[in-house]
Amino acid sequence: MHHVPAPSSPPWEIVRLDDPDAGLEGLIVLHSTRLGPAVGGCRLWAYKDMTEATTDALRLAEAMTYKNALAGLPFGGGKAALRRPAGAFDRERLFAAFGRAVEALGGSYVTAEDVGTGPADMAQIASSTRYVAGLDRGPGRPGGDPSPYTARGVFRAMEVAVGRQLGRTLADVTVAVQGLGSVGFALCELLHAAGAKLVVAEQRSELASRAAAMFGAEIAGTHTILERKVDVFAPCALGAVLNEDTVPLLKASVVCGAANNQLAAREDGMRLAERGVLYCPDYVVNAGGMISVAAEYLGWDLAEVDRRITGIGQTLGRVLDYGNAANLPPHEAAEAMAREMLARPRAVPYAVPLAA
Repeated sequence: MHHVPAPSSPPWEIVRLDDPDAGLEGLIVLHSTRLGPAVGGCRLWAYKDMTEATTDALRLAEAMTYKNALAGLPFGGGKAALRRPAGAFDRERLFAAFGRAVEALGGSYVTAEDVGTGPADMAQIASSTRYVAGLDRGPGRPGGDPSPYTARGVFRAMEVAVGRQLGRTLADVTVAVQGLGSVGFALCELLHAAGAKLVVAEQRSELASRAAAMFGAEIAGTHTILERKVDVFAPCALGAVLNEDTVPLLKASVVCGAANNQLAAREDGMRLAERGVLYCPDYVVNAGGMISVAAEYLGWDLAEVDRRITGIGQTLGRVLDYGNAANLPPHEAAEAMAREMLARPRAVPYAVPLAA
C-alpha cells in the first residue's frame, strides 16, 4: 500500500493497493474528510487497467462527499475500486488484505458494500478492521444489504419529482427501470405496489421474466429502453448511461434512478434541462443505502432510518427550489448546495464506529 499524487483540488488522498499474494490490486480514494471520515463502498470490478479504476473511484468518491453532505450525515466521501483478478481467486484472502489496508488508514476511511461485493465480503473485511459497515447486526437493527434502503429513497424522490414535473402520483405514470439488480428489483416492487406501470430492461433474462410475471412489466432491450415513451426513466445499472448520444433519444420527462454517475459528463445535465427533462441528481436520490450504513455504523435505530429516508424526497425538493431560484439545472444546484454545506463550520461530532 502506498500513497500516490492526487488531483490538486479538492484535498484528495489516493492510496494505491498492491498485494499480489492476496490478489489485491486497486485503490482507495478519500475525496473529503471535512464532515467526518470518508465513507464509501468497495467496488470489485473487471477494470481493464488501473487508469480505468482510478477514473471510476475519483468520480464515485466525489459524489459520496456530496451525497453525505446533502443527506446530513457526519461523513466525508471516499471510495475503493478493486480490480477483479482474472480467473479463480481466493476471495476471503483478498478481502482480508483489503481490510488490513483500511485499518492502516486509522479510521479516515470507512468501507461498505458496492457493485461486486456483498455482506460476506464485509464480514471478511471486518476480520481485519472495525472501519466497515454492511454487516448483519441482527433483527430490528440496521445492517446487512443496503439495497432495500436505497430503493426506498429513490421511490420517495420519484414521488416528489413526478408530482412537480407532471402533477401526478406514481399510480398514474409509466416507469422504465434499467437494471434489475438488488436495488432495481426492489424499486420495481415498490412502484408496482404504488400502482405504476413498468417497463424493464435487464441483461439477465431470468430476472426480466420474473419482473414480467410478478409486476406485469413489459420487457425492453437494455439500450432501447431509453427510447421508450414513458413518464420516468430510472437508471439502476452502471453509470454514464446519459451522454451526448443517448440524451436526444430519451422520451421520459423525469430521470430518477439509483445508478451512480448517471451523467457521462456535466454537459449532459444541461442537455437534459434544455430538453425539459427533470433530472434528479443521483447522489441525492440514492442516499438511502448510505443512511443505512450510517445507522449501522453509529448505532441509530430503524425509526431514525425511516425518518431520514422519507426525508430524501424533501431534500430533492430543496435542491430543485435552489436551482429554480439560482437559475441552475438540478445537477449544478445539488453540487452548489453541497459545497455550501462543506464550507460551513462542522456542527456535528466526528463519527466514530459502533462498539463491537
